[in-house]
Amino acid sequence: MPEEVLKRYEKWKDIVIISGPDGLRLIKGFHDEALRGEWNGYRSSRLGNQYRVIYKIENQQYYVQVINLTAHDYRRK
Repeated sequence: MPEEVLKRYEKWKDIVIISGPDGLRLIKGFHDEALRGEWNGYRSSRLGNQYRVIYKIENQQYYVQVINLTAHDYRRK
């Protein structure tokens, strides 16, 4: 993973710790959004053109996965 993506991920984590998902939605660069279809219940934040943080919150716990994707490749494997 490129260093710039790791830095954005660290910034993403800091924002989540300080202000939760609501804080992510306020920063347009992350393009935080709810996912649909098979990913219903999950959210996505952009770390770069190719990298996304896919996450879900259950019982105040975060389930996080950073993925490298091609355009619109949110299919579960």
